[in-house]
Amino acid sequence: MHYIDINTYSRKWIFTHASMPVPAEDLVQIKPLSQARSATLWREHISSQSPDSDHFGKGDWVGEDKNWTETVEWQAAWDDDEPALPEVLADFLDWEDNTPVYFCYEKYNLIETSWGVFKRNWKNFLFFDDGPLLIARKKTQAVWFHSNGTCKIGHRSA
Repeated sequence: MHYIDINTYSRKWIFTHASMPVPAEDLVQIKPLSQARSATLWREHISSQSPDSDHFGKGDWVGEDKNWTETVEWQAAWDDDEPALPEVLADFLDWEDNTPVYFCYEKYNLIETSWGVFKRNWKNFLFFDDGPLLIARKKTQAVWFHSNGTCKIGHRSA
């Protein structure tokens, strides 16, 4: 089985927190992946050697500066009362709302959802901002979020 029930997901609270609950119609589309499936996708699309963003090394596309075109600020938009994704990210990630995306916290903790659901609920995903990556399997654009309130945008290796 590729998914685990959101109700057994250890970080479910980020989607049900009283200050920012995800609407029920979106919550059912937020699918935490099993540890085995997470590890497979991480290995295929992020790194075959590093378990999290603190350990990217030689050979990891994420750790290569040439893959990142810009560093932008996301924290101010997260702190703002407006729900919109920062404009620079929305412009860069010009995906269709039904595009499957993966929010990658670390090797054994990935979430699959659609781009539309992520855009509407991006603040929830970033309750944990310790280096997660946002990718879409068939797209090259990627975003690497950092806990200092910035993120790198760029293109990942195929």
